[in-house]
Amino acid sequence: MKFSVGMQTGDPLFLQRILEEKENICEVYFSWGELPNGRGQSPQREATLWEAQNALAEALTKVRKVGIGLQLLLNGNCYGGDSLSRRLFERIGDTVELIRSRFGLKGITTTSPVIAKFLKANFPDLPLRASVNMEIGTALGMDYLHELFDGFYLKREFNRDFERIRKLKAYCDKKGKKLYLLANSGCLNFCSARTFHDNLVSHEAEISTRDNAFDFTGLCRDYLKRKENYPQLYQNMNFLRPEEVSLYEGLVESMKLATRVHPCPTLVLDSYLRGRYEGDLLRLLEPTHSIYPYALENADPVKLICLKEDGQC
Repeated sequence: MKFSVGMQTGDPLFLQRILEEKENICEVYFSWGELPNGRGQSPQREATLWEAQNALAEALTKVRKVGIGLQLLLNGNCYGGDSLSRRLFERIGDTVELIRSRFGLKGITTTSPVIAKFLKANFPDLPLRASVNMEIGTALGMDYLHELFDGFYLKREFNRDFERIRKLKAYCDKKGKKLYLLANSGCLNFCSARTFHDNLVSHEAEISTRDNAFDFTGLCRDYLKRKENYPQLYQNMNFLRPEEVSLYEGLVESMKLATRVHPCPTLVLDSYLRGRYEGDLLRLLEPTHSIYPYALENADPVKLICLKEDGQC
């Protein structure tokens, strides 16, 4: 299995591991500048935009030099009043030209059909991928957009539905498309607040300048405060165990690992590369979660366990 890995520059060991595993990592994905994307701030919160951008440029240069592809993210869930503006598309065009000329570019992932249409018209040789945030999980959903996209991320709720995956793989093969999936999402299945939350993330910089009355960190945080939800937690999530990676050989083009804002990206990368992990599976997810003193022990089947020595949780 080949992996697509989210770039994070705050952990030197992480970049080192990416370079060392160049045979198993087909691409690194990243956002650029202040263009809205599918994640909030990186862990380097104290760095200025210029410093963060410079560190990213240095990392991309090293990654590209060893032959790993670069995948640009334009996957913000909302672009606000600029969603259809000439200014936005001029920025996107200039950004793509800059990255292609400076580093090279394997492709682009987006949530916006309009951005995809713009890119297809102006960069026809650049493969486009429909973001997991578009939540496409049917052949019909793919067919609506087959003229715009060259590949599709599977709706995360269907990660363990092999019958559906085989059907969608057959559709993609017939249409000359590629199928991808996200392996370690920390999102709850069919989350009622996902679209709202993704929209907040897209406007994070703008929201941070306001006198805000509330803080919203996700419906999942409140759900995980209630112990009665723990026995069904694994069934209500969609992540794949590292030991299950081989089951997807031949079904997906590559697996995406969410690591851009993970506190321990090297742990995630090494676990999936090895196909082995011991401990609480929630630590591998992005966003990460804790239900201490309980944990989801990595076993087959996954077990809810108590971490206290006396077993009194």
